[in-house]
Amino acid sequence: MTVIVVSGTGTEIGKTVVTAAVAAVATAAGKSVAVLKPAQTGVGPEERGDADEVVLLSGAAASAELGRFPEPLAPGTAARRAGLAPVGPREVAEAARKLAEGHDLVLVEGAGGLLVRFDEEGGTLADAAALLGAPVLVVAPAGLGTLNGVSLTAEALRARGIEQFGVVVGSWPDAPDLAARCNLGDLPEAAGAPLLGAVPQGSGALDPAEFRAAAGGWLAPALGGTWDGAAFAQAQAAPVFVG
Repeated sequence: MTVIVVSGTGTEIGKTVVTAAVAAVATAAGKSVAVLKPAQTGVGPEERGDADEVVLLSGAAASAELGRFPEPLAPGTAARRAGLAPVGPREVAEAARKLAEGHDLVLVEGAGGLLVRFDEEGGTLADAAALLGAPVLVVAPAGLGTLNGVSLTAEALRARGIEQFGVVVGSWPDAPDLAARCNLGDLPEAAGAPLLGAVPQGSGALDPAEFRAAAGGWLAPALGGTWDGAAFAQAQAAPVFVG
């Protein structure tokens, strides 16, 4: 598989760290990995963006941004307010294809959720994935409310004929509550796709060497790791309520 699009059910749920984990595992396996961030928002000119963060954590070969907008808003809104040209789905697809010519794997990390507007025409990450014919890896939060977001994202992907690669929990808490524990069993049904990993909370703050050494244990074999979803769910299972 040459291109994987990484989206989420919302913002600030761990997409960048999950992208870094996938990149780290692929890089450790000897693959040349490039990371594409179509639209970076909320970051200044001299600050490190998400794609740069992925390279730092994972050791991926290359990163690229197509647009950077200073305010932490949806890409289309941020571009308009900054008076800058937006990044459209066709530009994203073209850039990903070009990167794929020189790399074994290209990870395209979206901004926010699947249907966040990129431009004034209403173009989205889903449109870019459709143009590429690439599967989408969905990153979701662990706790209460995530099943609805995952279900809506899955429905949007099916409606567009886009393959959903699977779901990864972007930040598995140190002390998971009842909802998080139950969601491990419910997420695959909500998504209509397998649960392919759970990245521990705070993993993005690890030293890069530690991050790379641990990443394979957070992801399932479909993503090159060793994470056993059934064993993890069993270990995290909540006691059955008896009334």
